[in-house]
Amino acid sequence: MRDMMTRREFLAKGLTIVSAGVTAPMFLTRTALALNNPWDQQLAAQASGRPDWPVLVVVQLGGGNDGLNTIVPWVHDEYYRARPRLAVPQGAVLRLNDEVGLNPVLKPLKALFDDGRVSIVQGVGYPNPNRSHFRSMEIWQTADPTGNGPRTGWLGRLFDSECPDCGQTAGITLSPEMPLAMQGTGGRVVAFDTPERFGFHPLAGGGAAEQEALRQLLQPVPGDEPMVDFLTHTEMNAVVAASDIRRIAGKLSGDTGTGYPRDPFSQKLRIVAGLIAADAPTRVYYVSLGGFDTHAAQEGRQDRLLATLGAGLAAFVADLKQKRLDDRVLTMTFSEFGRRVAENASAGTDHGTAAPMLLIGGPAAAGVHGTQPSLTDLDMGDLKFGIDFRSVYATVLERWMGVKSEPILGGQFPILDVIKPHAGTVARV
Repeated sequence: MRDMMTRREFLAKGLTIVSAGVTAPMFLTRTALALNNPWDQQLAAQASGRPDWPVLVVVQLGGGNDGLNTIVPWVHDEYYRARPRLAVPQGAVLRLNDEVGLNPVLKPLKALFDDGRVSIVQGVGYPNPNRSHFRSMEIWQTADPTGNGPRTGWLGRLFDSECPDCGQTAGITLSPEMPLAMQGTGGRVVAFDTPERFGFHPLAGGGAAEQEALRQLLQPVPGDEPMVDFLTHTEMNAVVAASDIRRIAGKLSGDTGTGYPRDPFSQKLRIVAGLIAADAPTRVYYVSLGGFDTHAAQEGRQDRLLATLGAGLAAFVADLKQKRLDDRVLTMTFSEFGRRVAENASAGTDHGTAAPMLLIGGPAAAGVHGTQPSLTDLDMGDLKFGIDFRSVYATVLERWMGVKSEPILGGQFPILDVIKPHAGTVARV
């Protein structure tokens, strides 16, 4: 067997390691030849043209977004009695149906809803809810309310089980730290603020020579100790991922997007759209917007955050549509919990339970799904959930990503009619 593989052969296999150079070390060659996965086969089939695999963008609303002032139950008097200062006035609500509507600062999302590109899932939560930020976020990111499952993220397990050898950029998170949801056992996700800043940065006076020296240092040596071999491979993977990201970033220099606001959240979405348009071999992108822990003076704070969310998502969808990518991309929002029904003495709301999730883009089955949780039949002052969040995950995995959800989520959960299946994805048995 040859010890080297050409750049063309790697491209045919669909691996991101094509960016490492004209040839690659033997251990990467063996990895490429061993591939036998539908995701990679799909990638190989598209190597000569624009890929069309489905892409998932996850938007985390950190801090616990108040769902009742996002999707407003305007017809219910109980809502206005519980929130004499915080309730959105009936006349200001952007009505979606005869029961609920959007906060008026979400006017850009209302336009997307009217265009058939927003699916709202009501009353999402899980049994025995936890009101701790840390523990609740851990539950959502691992998809494990009991804490007895693997300490990996649900998206990390997606990469481990369905794309074990598809390179180091199967997932990208636009943040300095890796969210637990994206953590698996195989290191197939990279984290960065901007593509240009990701990678190997030589010391002052160094450059190409230092990078080449690092590559030579990381070449596998027969007889290495297993731990040394593992660390060498891991470091080489990081170098390869950085090279690939730099190659893709080179295509972004002239792409300024379409009408994005200048806030950091919107600019991250602009980068995501650019990466997708540049044919990055990435299946899942992860973006966060924090600050939703509104215990005091909620109205102005949440309104500003929701306005940022709505404007950023609307610009993102418009950009994807202009790039003719909107039917390839599904965006999903979540927060670790909602807020209590009643406002507190500080004109804010405290940690609650169930809240809505949004699915946005061409694949969304437009409309309001599920029922508005009761505002009188409460659990210690909190809404009772109606839809398990793992059902939303299972639906995204099976109907959009085209994989079986049970091995990833550790159980079977009802599939919801909240998204349209991607034409090229069929869940495998």
